[in-house]
Amino acid sequence: MESAKRRVAFYTLGCKLNFSETSTIARQFESMGFERVSPDTSADIYVINTCSVTEQADKKCRQAIRKFITKSPNAFIAVVGCYAQLKPDEIAKLDGVDLVLGSSEKFNVPLYVESNTKKASAKVYNCDIEVLHDFFPAYSSNDRTRSFLKVQDGCDYHCSYCTIPLARGESRNMPIAKIVEQAKEIASKGIKEIILTGVNTGDFGKSTGESFYNLIGELERVDGIERYRISSIEPNLITDEIIEFVSKSKKFLPHFHIPLQSGSNQILGLMRRRYKRELFAERLTKIRSLIPNVFIGVDVIVGFPGETDDCFNDSYTFIESQNPSFLHIFPYSERPNTPAIDYGGKVKSTDIKNRLGLLNELSEKLHRQFYLENVGKTQAVLFESTRKGGMMFGFTQNYIKVEVPFDKLLVGKIINVKMVGINPDGNMEVEII
Repeated sequence: MESAKRRVAFYTLGCKLNFSETSTIARQFESMGFERVSPDTSADIYVINTCSVTEQADKKCRQAIRKFITKSPNAFIAVVGCYAQLKPDEIAKLDGVDLVLGSSEKFNVPLYVESNTKKASAKVYNCDIEVLHDFFPAYSSNDRTRSFLKVQDGCDYHCSYCTIPLARGESRNMPIAKIVEQAKEIASKGIKEIILTGVNTGDFGKSTGESFYNLIGELERVDGIERYRISSIEPNLITDEIIEFVSKSKKFLPHFHIPLQSGSNQILGLMRRRYKRELFAERLTKIRSLIPNVFIGVDVIVGFPGETDDCFNDSYTFIESQNPSFLHIFPYSERPNTPAIDYGGKVKSTDIKNRLGLLNELSEKLHRQFYLENVGKTQAVLFESTRKGGMMFGFTQNYIKVEVPFDKLLVGKIINVKMVGINPDGNMEVEII
């Protein structure tokens, strides 16, 4: 009689890069005969891929461990990723944890889990981040319509608030030829859209003598992939040639995600960002001059040490003047071993909460305004498999979320639609052409 497959579940915190890596680790387990199950069900093994950008991310990891142990008391718990790299001993002391793997070892987690036997104490495998030079390829494949493809890892920027260089090491990447091979592999699975992801995506090429511009030019030629998005790119790395390429591309979509972090030059200086707001504004002007109707998402940190009321108001006014399509807003979170933790001028939590509220209101207004500007226009939508309340969803080229009655024949298809109005949920209602 054939023995039952061991069941493994994955729980991912943080960025899309983490999701691509989790998906790759999951395929390793499946190739070894494991059955992948939802983290909401009982499993023999739980793998938690962590983030450590904020204290909240650390807290969510600890909560997940408690949840899984309660659900499956005898389950083997492996914790990997950024939090595991930065604070391995802290995690190892948590009840229920059996294995802690830092950045150098996380892709070997199936080899360490030869059995799902609980340990008396957690085993920790970690290395100094300075010796991490390898690039581990990854892409997500659990979505039938899009894939997150890892093209770059690590960061050399050392912003004053950020632990990512401590958790992921130096900026590095695979050669373009290898990434093109992965894109072809993704295409062979019937996936039509790729999101290029990394820690500092625009810094691609530092370890191979290539450039991000070279990369997107080669990816454009991959048969089977019809759409690309650039997940995030620093303002100072958005070159004229990249903007011009996207403006003429048949595959790279009119969608930029740009981490501004603050609209105050004073705060940008304290953050050790590599640009001033004038450069950000100039880049947006260039993008819009060549790519009409482009979606521009912007990251903003609120409550950074030294952010006075005047600094915040200055930042708010600048952000509003730039008319982005959406804001991703994060409260500042103190992180150990970063320069900013020792800065003076701490902002009160009540002030941070109020500023978050103001920026969230601005984001909602800007987002709705962008949608309204597109009513009456025709766009191509890639429809997803998610079904909710009898409806299905998809995204236009310029990242407008549309909603139509569920039709399984539309899943994974790119269909032209006319946008007719915004529904009460904030999604675009459309007519299929």
